[in-house]
Amino acid sequence: MPITLPPTLPAFDILSREGVMVMSPDRAAKQDIRPLRIALLNLMPKKIQTENQFARLIGATPLQIDLSLIRMSDHASRNTAADHMESFYRPFAEVEASGDRFDGLIVTGAPIEHLPFAEVTYWDELRRLFDWADSHVHSTFGVCWGGMALAFHRHGLPKHDLPAKAFGCFRHTNLAPASPFLRGFSDDVLIPVSRWTEVRQSDIDARSGLTTLLASDEVGPCLVEDRGRALYIFNHLEYDSGTLKEEYDRDVAAGKPIAVPANYYPGDDPSRTPTNRWRSHAHLLYGNWINEIYQTTPFDLRDMERS
Repeated sequence: MPITLPPTLPAFDILSREGVMVMSPDRAAKQDIRPLRIALLNLMPKKIQTENQFARLIGATPLQIDLSLIRMSDHASRNTAADHMESFYRPFAEVEASGDRFDGLIVTGAPIEHLPFAEVTYWDELRRLFDWADSHVHSTFGVCWGGMALAFHRHGLPKHDLPAKAFGCFRHTNLAPASPFLRGFSDDVLIPVSRWTEVRQSDIDARSGLTTLLASDEVGPCLVEDRGRALYIFNHLEYDSGTLKEEYDRDVAAGKPIAVPANYYPGDDPSRTPTNRWRSHAHLLYGNWINEIYQTTPFDLRDMERS
């Protein structure tokens, strides 16, 4: 089944050319199906690239998905055209006031890892969104900084600065093969990593309700389940083949000190084209998340309850 997107959203044509089934809202309205309502709070600077990455993954499932794009109300994007934001994004204040409910919510990363959470300009509104999600979203998926922020808000789970950027592709061990979120996963998984901070397993162990599903000896915990109602992933299975290359080339061009991303280029040679060795697990993870939502979400989202 397709993902429902506005036909003028860039992802509509991009995903169509890739073979992903997409559908306009007008066509979707003619089908006697309740699509799953998934919201994407996009905090990344390159909004369109991030839209494509997540729409590609959640649009590959056998279910019809209605994707809504959300932004922080008073935070203006400096890297995406204002008309794109105006056309396709709803400010959270508007979503909150509308009483809308969603089957799922994805909170992306943000390039603000160096800041304490309380110093982020939109932290108060983001905390309000997290509280709103407790009663208006069936399942939440926090990614990289978004996952760290949500875990800090709900559990006080701290993030710690790293002495050097964790950057590259790292092997992760499947710690919970029976988890429905890891259905079909290999025993170990290669996952792109790009962050200056970390969450430590000792801090996770000190808090009830958190279970680590994927972890790496080199870069620590990756995927954490929160009592079945949320997932936190601190790395980037959603990345395109060239995303790490773009980050590396950007920093090199800016004269910033940056190591070649580990285990990414063939032979660790930046002149060679990187190969994607994580795409299948990305589809598995987000497909499993969507399937779990489908199995457990109420047909009428007004019946949503939280313990």
